[in-house]
Amino acid sequence: MTSQVKIHPTAIIDPRAGLDSTVEVGAYTSIGPDVQIGPGTRVGNNVVIAGPTTIGKNNHLFHFSSLGEAPQDKKYRDEPTRLEIGDNNTIREFCTLNRGTVQDKGVTRIGNDNWIMAYVHIAHDCQVGNHTILANNSSLAGHVDMYDHAILGGFTLVHQFCKIGSHVMTAVGTVVFKDIPPYVTAAGYDAKPHGINAEGLKRRGFSADSITRIKRAYKTLYRQGLTLEEAKEQLALQLAECQELGILLDFLNISTRGIVR
Repeated sequence: MTSQVKIHPTAIIDPRAGLDSTVEVGAYTSIGPDVQIGPGTRVGNNVVIAGPTTIGKNNHLFHFSSLGEAPQDKKYRDEPTRLEIGDNNTIREFCTLNRGTVQDKGVTRIGNDNWIMAYVHIAHDCQVGNHTILANNSSLAGHVDMYDHAILGGFTLVHQFCKIGSHVMTAVGTVVFKDIPPYVTAAGYDAKPHGINAEGLKRRGFSADSITRIKRAYKTLYRQGLTLEEAKEQLALQLAECQELGILLDFLNISTRGIVR
């Protein structure tokens, strides 16, 4: 029995690209210079990967995606910005992930163990954490930060410079113009808070007591008529009883666009 060919003969790979010997590349895929791909990664048919781009190990890139192309920013002048993708990510069909810009971080980053579904767009300078899900046709405009375990429902649109906190979940068709704090579910155009992501927290091992205290924190933030500064003072008092509130307070302190209301 002959061994399976890992790089299809119709693939075009620039000699300046660096692919681990275990990388699989499908038919009619184009991989440009300054692209590095780690072990165990599979690249489907008709994928275009431009550089500088670094892709880690054990990723699965499905057909017809475009990774590492120039940002959709009129200020871009062909500066050598980057796209960095970590390990164990799934990127489905027709996704577009652009490089960064020198006006911000200069790099678009995707962490580990993310599930990026068909037709997702991740624009320049976005920072996506670990264990996130972006459902079909969701889009991140430039400079968006998306934290660990966040989930965007299909057709969710996130405005530039927004932050999506950890363990957030949005409904289908949500349009986000402000930051969504950790643990919160949001829906609508524009996005409004609708309680906490209790089911997601259960699945990730949060105790019943912690979830109860996070619900209390949500009420402090949204249901008691407090200003944001007043709510932060109350949440600081609750922190001793629930350490998981630390990431909520940290998020509120770095929010620059304001939070969904």
